[in-house]
Amino acid sequence: NVSVGFYLNGIHKPGDVMLGGLFEVHYTSIFPELTFTSEPSKLSWFRHAMTMAFAIDEINRNSNLLPNVTLGYSLYDNCATLVIGFSAALSLVSGREEQFLLLENCSGTSPVLGIVGDSFSTFSIATSDVIGLFNLPIVSYFATCSCLSDRHRFPSFFRTIPSDAFQVHAMIQILKHFGWTWAGLLISDDDYGHHAAQSFQTELVQSGGGCLAYTEILPWGENTAELWRIVQMMKKSTARVVIVFAHQITMIQLMEEVVRQNVTGLQWMASEAWTTAAVLQTPHLMPYLGGTLGIAIRRGEIPGLRDFLLRTHPDLYDNNNHGNSMVRMFWEHTFQCRFPPPPAGWVESGGAICTGEEVLESVETEFLDVSNLRPEYNIYKAVYALAYALDDMLQCTPGRGPFSGNSCTTLQTMDSSLDFPCHNIHLLIHLTPFVVESFLSLQPPRSVCSESCPPGTRMARKNGQPVCCFDCVLCSEGKFSNKPDSVECTSCPEDFASSPQRDHCVPKKIEFLSYHEPLGICLTSTSLLGTFICAVVLGIFIHHRSTPVVRANNSELSFLILMSLKLCFLCSLLFIGRPRLWTCQMRHAAFGISFVLCVSCILVKTMVVLAVFKASKPGGGASLKWFGAVQQRGTVLLLTCIQAAICVVWIVSASPLPHKNTQYHSDKIVYECVVGSTVGFAVLLGYIGLLAILSFLLAFLARNLPDNFNEAKLITFSMLIFCAVWVAFVPAYVNSPGKYADAVEVFAILASSFGLLVALFGPKCYIILLRPERNTKKAIMGRATSKS
Repeated sequence: NVSVGFYLNGIHKPGDVMLGGLFEVHYTSIFPELTFTSEPSKLSWFRHAMTMAFAIDEINRNSNLLPNVTLGYSLYDNCATLVIGFSAALSLVSGREEQFLLLENCSGTSPVLGIVGDSFSTFSIATSDVIGLFNLPIVSYFATCSCLSDRHRFPSFFRTIPSDAFQVHAMIQILKHFGWTWAGLLISDDDYGHHAAQSFQTELVQSGGGCLAYTEILPWGENTAELWRIVQMMKKSTARVVIVFAHQITMIQLMEEVVRQNVTGLQWMASEAWTTAAVLQTPHLMPYLGGTLGIAIRRGEIPGLRDFLLRTHPDLYDNNNHGNSMVRMFWEHTFQCRFPPPPAGWVESGGAICTGEEVLESVETEFLDVSNLRPEYNIYKAVYALAYALDDMLQCTPGRGPFSGNSCTTLQTMDSSLDFPCHNIHLLIHLTPFVVESFLSLQPPRSVCSESCPPGTRMARKNGQPVCCFDCVLCSEGKFSNKPDSVECTSCPEDFASSPQRDHCVPKKIEFLSYHEPLGICLTSTSLLGTFICAVVLGIFIHHRSTPVVRANNSELSFLILMSLKLCFLCSLLFIGRPRLWTCQMRHAAFGISFVLCVSCILVKTMVVLAVFKASKPGGGASLKWFGAVQQRGTVLLLTCIQAAICVVWIVSASPLPHKNTQYHSDKIVYECVVGSTVGFAVLLGYIGLLAILSFLLAFLARNLPDNFNEAKLITFSMLIFCAVWVAFVPAYVNSPGKYADAVEVFAILASSFGLLVALFGPKCYIILLRPERNTKKAIMGRATSKS
């Protein structure tokens, strides 16, 4: 046997490939011997190690995952001590541990190809700094320090628990939700606490969600004086919310002092490290911790775990009483017995001897409680992440592998090089978010340094105090604040004065065509109704597009007219509401282009009617070549582009602008759009009028054509309505002040649009829907023959 240098508490099982595990089963070890003779921290934490053993056992029984490969494990207790955890990690990497009896061929346990652990962020940092040099993947199930997300420093570190950045963000959201702007922060004296505090303070400042009344570092070990000082400060502080990023061990020591000083009425917020700690959820501590809000790890289900735990027995893991001491110590603690040889005086004092015949199911033990698996679920996922990564590597195709030259590896070469494909784990670990839990539902307290400043005041920061501590000062004359906690008072605009309460300005009455007044509501409703009717008619025409009535009336132009009419109805909405620069610029442009598109389609349709009638006569067929589909589309596009060019020149040269008009009334401010250029507006309307008159004249000339071309009558009537509306519009618009000018223009748009819609499409819809017997080619041609 080799000489003994130090002992490591562990469980081992041989296999083709070994995985390592680092778990906290005991609180501390005794120095300098570095043994593990201490009280077990919690039986549930021994369950953490057994969960990894269960996962490996389950994988070995799965023929689809790592076939023909048996996983083994070496699981060590870190005793919540850095030097023990670090020594255990080095033993896992080197494959050597001096306490084990070597086999006959002088080969020790195989080096592991991956490690699940450690549970502490500080331990994980120290271990990863060294183990990372071997490119050995470490998958932690409980280390949440955001610093471990640094891929340059920790390229082979992974975890199945979210970074502290997530729970810091969640805590700040909770503070905002309850309006807690004044809180204290307690942290453990390690990387976990310091980095969490840094992240919390940074995000708290960025979010503007509040201030910290104090930040205190909780001491390690028995430091009663420091704990007394911290609790005294908590009692004196006005902050009622206390946020704690600390480990369960530290919280136990803190709560002992809190109970000793009888500090109640605090709202605690717990980090994931102690949220679900059963030792803190006792009736003794409820008066102090009742109502605690905590960020908890996601709970998971692991089928079959309890049955596996029930099979735990020292004989199953015995290796000459050396290699699997963790199970033996668990057994002794559970049944309060000792394996032979017992310590001196044990039997004499009435102590029992462990026989191995004890039955786990006969005792009440937290070890068998699988109803709240949180870290265990992360351990379970970590083992499977390593297993799937190994399986993926062993199934790689030569030339497409993850190693140099895109090569692959085998168990033999991998065993010696420790060159595990860490990048595979990226795709296999699924980080689930933290769920928020509460010990008890109570009325949330208020926690502010200064009460909120009401509207009409501003916050004046107290000298030497955080920004959350301030006085409320009434706004001066001519200024106001209409929100709570205003930093500054805002000057009222011209023609405004502050109210006596300084919470708003009292302006002159503002007038514009609003969506909220009856006139605006009526016009808006009418506009939307017209749009809806256009959509319905368009749907009817599309559905009956193959019928003679639709086809005989140039369906493509009809569809285009309906679309343009929808735009005409919708553009009227730009005239309603408070005028702004873009609405002022768009309202006349949208109106002009939409109507030109509609009227140009009607003009082309009229010209096509005349051309078709002329072509029906002997020798008139040549006229149709100028009115094909391409020529029709081109004509409509050309006529519309001319109007678009007019609008562009108008907007660029003298753009319409919103204007505050105080000339109409002395007690009102009228918001309106000035046209900018009267010439531009006149040219826009004149161009529409020119096309409308031209359409009217051509339709009038074609009004007596046979019935199969009688759309000219509808066009004549529609253009008559259109021209009448806009002739009446000009004097009404000129003589209407303020919002009524906009109302007149909207009315003219809606009236002319409805006139075109009803005159052009009403008779057709009547035939399509109510007189389908007339919607036939024979009926149409019959009427044409009769007319002729």
